[in-house]
Amino acid sequence: MKALFVDPRRLETFRVVASSGQISAASRLLHLSQPAVTAQVRQLEADCGQPLLVRTARGVRLNAAGRVLFEYAQRIHGLLDEAALAITAEETLTGELALAASTTVANAIVPGLLASFLRTHPELQVRLEVGNTREVLAWLSEGRVPLGLVEGHARAPGIRLERYLDDELVPVVSAQGPAEWLRIRTMDALREVPLLWREQGSGTRAVLDRALRKAGVRKGPRRGDLQLGSTEAIKRAVSLGLGVALLSRWSIDVELSLGRFQVLPVPGLRIPRAFSWALPVDAPAGAAGRFLRHARATPPVLLP
Repeated sequence: MKALFVDPRRLETFRVVASSGQISAASRLLHLSQPAVTAQVRQLEADCGQPLLVRTARGVRLNAAGRVLFEYAQRIHGLLDEAALAITAEETLTGELALAASTTVANAIVPGLLASFLRTHPELQVRLEVGNTREVLAWLSEGRVPLGLVEGHARAPGIRLERYLDDELVPVVSAQGPAEWLRIRTMDALREVPLLWREQGSGTRAVLDRALRKAGVRKGPRRGDLQLGSTEAIKRAVSLGLGVALLSRWSIDVELSLGRFQVLPVPGLRIPRAFSWALPVDAPAGAAGRFLRHARATPPVLLP
């Protein structure tokens, strides 16, 4: 059997194409022409002996073989980030680290990343802007911040997304809530209870809208539902027994461990999503670039 050789440059081109979902976006990020990017990907597919991408009118997506190779490409990219961090670990960073995050990740993910990063860079000042996904992308487009972390399916001109963490929205109620809510096990039962929603523009709201429409549970909020402007407000409403919420697993770790919330096992209702870095076409430099490399190489920590 002929040994397979994977050219590192072609692998990185493939990774950027897969991350951005478009040849044109990848060519801008890599500072290569579109024909050059296409040629590198096709040569990598030839080297592997099989297709890696599915071409569509809207761009490209990974097939089964592509997903396997993409995982290795991401790991290699992460190792290179670790190497860069190790080489520059002794350099002193000063000034301001500016970034923006949507509310769920700002509360659940960013504090742990900042805590570990600032242990080695205590001279930095930090400015964290918090808003919904739409606002974070707007701030990045305006140049107000060089780096963002968002949730849901987001797009904005001149902004690329880099997948960071997998997440899932799960239906939860207060463990002290109405007994009939605690017994919800079907879509039909879920249709009859008040739901707690995020506001328009929220990445969580966008994902939830699509998932509940597809499941036939809701076509948007109805009478008796609540719309609230943050994950923390929704969690408080759940605690008060005001309805059922579909919340990020990352955001309810403490409440589940303390027995305050109960996840409702509703067959057929699975809402996966991802948290992603929102980046300008050119990779961020300085403190933001160093923080991004740190985050890529450091497993996130949930804080109590």
